[in-house]
Amino acid sequence: MSGRVRSLADLGESALIARIARRAGRQVGRDWALGIGDDAAILSTRAGQELVFSADAQVENVHFRFGRETPRTIGRRALAVNLSDLAAMGASPVGALMSLSAPPTASVATFDAIIAGFVDEAARFDCPLVGGNLSSAGEWSLDITVIGRCRRGRALRRKGLRPGDSLYVTGVLGQATLVRLKADRTGRRLTRVPTPRIEAGQALSRLAGTRACIDLSDGLATDLGHLLSSDGFGAEIDATVLPRPRGFLRDCALLGLDPIAVQSGGGEDYELLFAFRSERNRSAAEMLTRRLGVSVHRVGRVTSEPGIRGLPPVREGHHF
Repeated sequence: MSGRVRSLADLGESALIARIARRAGRQVGRDWALGIGDDAAILSTRAGQELVFSADAQVENVHFRFGRETPRTIGRRALAVNLSDLAAMGASPVGALMSLSAPPTASVATFDAIIAGFVDEAARFDCPLVGGNLSSAGEWSLDITVIGRCRRGRALRRKGLRPGDSLYVTGVLGQATLVRLKADRTGRRLTRVPTPRIEAGQALSRLAGTRACIDLSDGLATDLGHLLSSDGFGAEIDATVLPRPRGFLRDCALLGLDPIAVQSGGGEDYELLFAFRSERNRSAAEMLTRRLGVSVHRVGRVTSEPGIRGLPPVREGHHF
């Protein structure tokens, strides 16, 4: 790169697309008849399978801030949070599209780092970047569409609960919020990127007892409400057994935070919350842990009476 090339405007759209293609093009495999370089990508279809689509946006000063996160982390996270939606459906990633908007004065180094983070995450989950769009804007935004596959009729859905079903979560709750708050208060870089539970979602889709599933992006209380609203039921949650990361209670105390409020209302954990046929014994959680390949904890049950009992109420506009 010439020493005079410092901003995106110095290179222009064609050169920027070429930079993306050089980094991402080698990941495109046999699923795709055509990847980056034409007006649209072409995906080969398979008999007995269905396609699953999801889209989300990451906007500067809303979902990320330069200085708090590195450009590479921003790129990685933009894909990871979208892949979490595929995980909640039990789908396997196939590819991704990116519509990227950026100020023309933005540095090429920042652009390259965001693309590198995105492509590295894509390689980790076998989800190649196959196309998209570049445009000029007053601030950065990454609008991502992910495509997945699942066996016909086997996609996990939010609908399908039954009263008495047990409610489980993967992993731990509250870590994302705590890490973000500690970074904001100490001025340290935020480097955590959530791990989409792709393999766990696929395993759930193969288990006959799975009723319904959702990923935890907005917090346990809010997303549980979304899950319950599909069938009109309620839930009883035992907040004392919500799985938490090591040192969580100590760190909450140091920051003056209510641990249960953080776990139920913090958001951005991107774990899976799912209902399974009524089993309260400990061995059910142990079986699910083995089958899903990640720790699983029973946190409550579905009730016929609407409403959520056992969690602090979600206050409108409240966030950590």
